[in-house]
Amino acid sequence: MTNDAEELVRTRPEDNEADLYDENGNVRGDFLALVGAAIADRDTIFLRQHVARLHESELGDLLESIQPDQRLALVQLLGDQFDMTALTEVDEAIRREIVDQMPNEQIAAAIGELDSDDAVYILEDLDQEDRDEILAQLPFTERVRLRRALDYPESSAGRRMQTEFVAVPPFWTVGQTIDYMRDEENLPESFSQIFVIDPTFRLLGAIDLDKILRTKRQNKIETIMRETNHPIPAEMDQEEAAQLFEQYDLLSAAVVDENDRLVGVLTIDDVVDVIHEEADEDIKRLGGVGDEELSDNVSSTVRSRFLWLAINLGTALISASVIGLFDESIEKMIALAVLMPIVASMGGNAGTQTMTVTVRALATGDLDIYNAGRVIRREAAVGLANGVMFSTIMGTIAATWFGDYQLGFVIGAAMIINLFAAALAGILLPLLLDKIGADPAIASSVFVTMVTDCTGFFAFLGIATWWFGI
Repeated sequence: MTNDAEELVRTRPEDNEADLYDENGNVRGDFLALVGAAIADRDTIFLRQHVARLHESELGDLLESIQPDQRLALVQLLGDQFDMTALTEVDEAIRREIVDQMPNEQIAAAIGELDSDDAVYILEDLDQEDRDEILAQLPFTERVRLRRALDYPESSAGRRMQTEFVAVPPFWTVGQTIDYMRDEENLPESFSQIFVIDPTFRLLGAIDLDKILRTKRQNKIETIMRETNHPIPAEMDQEEAAQLFEQYDLLSAAVVDENDRLVGVLTIDDVVDVIHEEADEDIKRLGGVGDEELSDNVSSTVRSRFLWLAINLGTALISASVIGLFDESIEKMIALAVLMPIVASMGGNAGTQTMTVTVRALATGDLDIYNAGRVIRREAAVGLANGVMFSTIMGTIAATWFGDYQLGFVIGAAMIINLFAAALAGILLPLLLDKIGADPAIASSVFVTMVTDCTGFFAFLGIATWWFGI
């Protein structure tokens, strides 16, 4: 064991948390080597002393960094000291790989110690049969809460909410509420709000903890409660719920069912995860790779990418057919073959810029029916301005390169047309796809590229054929 490794093990995790990671934010190689050796030697003493104590996010990073065949072995060696919450911090493929090989009895025992939102996160990946077997081993109250959360749509606020919360009736005094919180053993580990409900669990209001501490014991709850800040319907999409948190600077929010009954609470830590997931998903969909993870195997990765590559092949054939219309012109003037990729490439890049801004604005709710017209006009003006500027630059280059000012004029005109078309395609296609219910993040890039390629080729080769009479 090297001196650095000895120092790392001695100081982790209480004294020097940053030492687990190197300067690039990755788990240190020497620590990974120590863990790998401990797994190979079945050294449970080392693992329970230096791995079991890691924070859940650190343990998740460790699971992603070690070799696939070491992951399950590590979980088995840690036994009941393995923190199942770490599985909410890893890729879905890794989580499935580990959970599928764990006995249901071990999963049930571990889930009983988790917050409900973390438990649901793990349970939703399991087969229905395994899920039912695990739930059957849990206490009745906890089983009912988890089943209710799992009944909500995937990616909804109901799936992400925590069903542990503090709720009191309006006629209680502040003193009764404080005594209740001191005596009750089954409270959430941390919370910042107390909710006020009627006998049917209908949400009436909320009180921040600081308000409770500043109010005399004899005051009744109903006199100091406030209207709940933006209660979130359990069926609401998690991305919309995250937007409410961002808009109103919320730390937590009540989650209610269709009858305005309190069923859970959504907290900022869960919303941060949602924001990260949605942003990651949008970026991947823009590239046509769906929900692919780095830990996916070859076959699943091929399946994930094949569809959009096949569609891209189809659109490429359409673009090629446009070139085929002008094969005689290209044969007579070789310069056209040299320059036409430049027009298409510039249009493709300009369209991608506009499309990326549009898709993100749609995802965040910043672009809607009320400001769409103004944004479309702005993008059209930007496309036209860029077209004029780059037509001047490229026209000069082409005229100098081939010694023909007329060729410079032709490519300049095509550049203006294609960059203008690219700007319109980059915003109108995502808006159209969103309007018809398709995901603009998935489908936009292929079709925007097709439009810019076809427009660029047709404009350049068409103008050249007409201008030079070839």
